[in-house]
Amino acid sequence: MSCLLSLSARGFFSANRRIEFLFHPCYHSNIQNRINNQIAAKELRVIGETGENLGVMKREDALALAKEKSLDLIEIASAVNPPVARIMSFDKFRYHQEKDEKRQRNAQKQKDLKQVQITPRSALNDLQIKAKKAEDFLNEGHKVTISLFLRGREKANKEWALKKMREFISMIAVSHEITMEPKQGGRGFIAQIAKK
Repeated sequence: MSCLLSLSARGFFSANRRIEFLFHPCYHSNIQNRINNQIAAKELRVIGETGENLGVMKREDALALAKEKSLDLIEIASAVNPPVARIMSFDKFRYHQEKDEKRQRNAQKQKDLKQVQITPRSALNDLQIKAKKAEDFLNEGHKVTISLFLRGREKANKEWALKKMREFISMIAVSHEITMEPKQGGRGFIAQIAKK
C-alpha cells in the first residue's frame, strides 16, 4: 500500500510514471524473478530474445543491450554462478510463466480422485460398465472413490448394501488395493481404491 501511495503522490498518472508503476516490484508480488535494475549480480550469463547464448556479460552491458532492443533483462536462474538472465519482454515472460503454472495445476487436478457411483439394484451390465470405467481410471494412475447410493428402505439393510459394494469391488479386474474400507457416508456407503 505504501508503494502505491508513494507513486501516486509523485503523480504517477503521467505516461512515464504509469510504466514505472507497472514494473514496480510491489505491483507483481507473485513474480519472483528480478528484472532490469533489480538484478544485483555484477556479471550475468545472457540469453538472447531468440534463445541464443550471448555469453557472460557485465550487468550494465546486458541492460544496455536490452534497452537497445526495447526489451527487458529478466533474471531466470539466480542460484548459479554467474546468474542466468534473458532478454525478452516481461509481459511475454509473465504470460508464459502463468501458462505453465496453469498447465501444472490442471495436470495435478487430473491425477486426483475419480468417482464411480452405483446403486445396489443396478443391473449386471450397468455394473460391468462402471467396473470398466473404474479400471480405466486406475490404469491412468488415479484413485477411485466408489459411492453406493441407498434409497428408502435400502438404508435399513446395511449388510446387504456392504455385500453389494464388495461384489462390485471384486468385479474390477485391475490389481488394486482398498485404501479406504467401505464406510457409511452421505446417502450410502463410500470406499476408495488405488492401483497396486
